[in-house]
Amino acid sequence: MQAKPFPTLILLAAGSGTRFRASGGCTHKLDALLCDVPVLERTLQAVQQSGLPWHLVRQGEGGAGMGDSIAAGVRATSTAHGWLIIPADLPLVRPATLVRVAQALIEAPAEVDVIAPFFNGQQGHPVAFAAHCHAALMALNGDRGASAIVREARTQGHLRELVVDDEGIITDIDTMDDLARAQALLLRARQAGY
Repeated sequence: MQAKPFPTLILLAAGSGTRFRASGGCTHKLDALLCDVPVLERTLQAVQQSGLPWHLVRQGEGGAGMGDSIAAGVRATSTAHGWLIIPADLPLVRPATLVRVAQALIEAPAEVDVIAPFFNGQQGHPVAFAAHCHAALMALNGDRGASAIVREARTQGHLRELVVDDEGIITDIDTMDDLARAQALLLRARQAGY
């Protein structure tokens, strides 16, 4: 039996990062250094190391909001076998976690539309969407992401929660305090051998 193809990971890097600047940052949050490596580069390294097909959505591709960015990414990869959506400000997510979420989508029963990863009871990213969510993802626009699709899948029993041991799925960089926290987590992970 032939293995199902992997879904495509859509990395969202089109946001303006205004909260980061408002918190004292003097650059875009994705350009901020985390242990001497820019946040976007760290996230991109994890994506590349996962071996999954991927597409980067930058500023100017689609509209300005998260919904616009997701729709632009899906449009650019419309023949994909599902999508993993991840904001680019999650520099500590592990490549193995990305693969695990993708594998969960591949192995999910046909009625499952969404795979949502959780760490310590908190939902994180990437959130995976089955290929039949194409029209709903393409219809997104403005600042709202795909939360309405996730809510509907949960209500209808078409969402699967996946517990992972990776704090990186919830460690996003929106403020200078977030950056300092991520740096402390990264240093601790290095000491633990991750």
